[in-house]
Amino acid sequence: MNRTSLRRAFVPGVAALAIALTGCSAANDDAGASGTSSSDLAGNLAGGGASSQEAAQAAWMAGFSGEHPDVTVTYDPIGSGGGRENFISGAFPFAGTDAYLTDDEGELSAATERCGGTAPIEIPNYVSPIAVIHNVEGVDDLNLSPEVLAGIFAGKITRWDDKAIVADNPDADLPSAPINAVHRSDESGTTENFTDYLDAVAPKVWTEGPLEVWPEEYGGEGAQGTSGVVSAVKEGTNSIGYADASQAQGLSEAKIGVGEDFVGPTAEAAAQILEVSPRVEGRADSSIVFELDHETSEAGTYPIVLVSYLLACDTYEGDEAEAGELTKGYLEYVLSDQGQQQGSEEAGSAPLTDSLRNEVTAIVDGITVG
Repeated sequence: MNRTSLRRAFVPGVAALAIALTGCSAANDDAGASGTSSSDLAGNLAGGGASSQEAAQAAWMAGFSGEHPDVTVTYDPIGSGGGRENFISGAFPFAGTDAYLTDDEGELSAATERCGGTAPIEIPNYVSPIAVIHNVEGVDDLNLSPEVLAGIFAGKITRWDDKAIVADNPDADLPSAPINAVHRSDESGTTENFTDYLDAVAPKVWTEGPLEVWPEEYGGEGAQGTSGVVSAVKEGTNSIGYADASQAQGLSEAKIGVGEDFVGPTAEAAAQILEVSPRVEGRADSSIVFELDHETSEAGTYPIVLVSYLLACDTYEGDEAEAGELTKGYLEYVLSDQGQQQGSEEAGSAPLTDSLRNEVTAIVDGITVG
């Protein structure tokens, strides 16, 4: 995978998504879903990264507040690249990313060095379809085969009444109008997952491979962050874009060709992708990451899926000890049955299966604080 070079680490700013937990009264004296008494944790915890997790992080922080009223957690949705950079620099004790670490640009080695020479923890915590959202005059239901979708975003299919789109939608009243294709303008794990799909299913049409930064030669309208893409599609004319389905804000969502069927971006269909996808080989025991099988023809499986990961260290010492204790407690809550259900209800994500959740929870339980 191609990534831009490490940039100067971001500092969480006023735009950070924040929940001040001090003063919440719920469950003050009971053991929390993370298994730690509310009186055991206190302090400030600042993380950030993938904007796709924004809605889910808000739900998790709200739930965590009832368990640990003396902790203030912030999550800055600056994007996956910014999250990884801040984690590697030590600015974040934990981060969210829509793309697992590799050494294409030295990130995995740098994260290992940041974690004291031990491979970082990389675990899935959020599974959601990447919806192909659209705002097309007179069209609510839209089917797109993989090659057609790739052609639209590669700038090779430029009008809604193109014969290739008509073939997928013989009963639709498609307008004779230009297509306004909207993409992320920032470094984005969502873009990497989306383009990884296009590269897998239509490599002769999408020739740039998977990448986090949109290629200028493919044109289209750029927008900052997930919310920016959604706003641009909503406010645009005959627009189409891609975004985490949890933040589609009521926009129409295309069904994507899988085998002989067209499948919509439901949480249930998205969850199926992990059942048919292999794990990346050669990783440390603390790294559970997947090579998504975008070319699956398995019935009922939505193939454009964002699997977002949490990054952390397995040991926090010295000045990071307090942050490490808070990180462990917060990640335990996120992965708990209660936390996963909150993510599903509030953000539309697919809860991890019990077997996978137990596996990743054991990794977090093993975090040590010196």
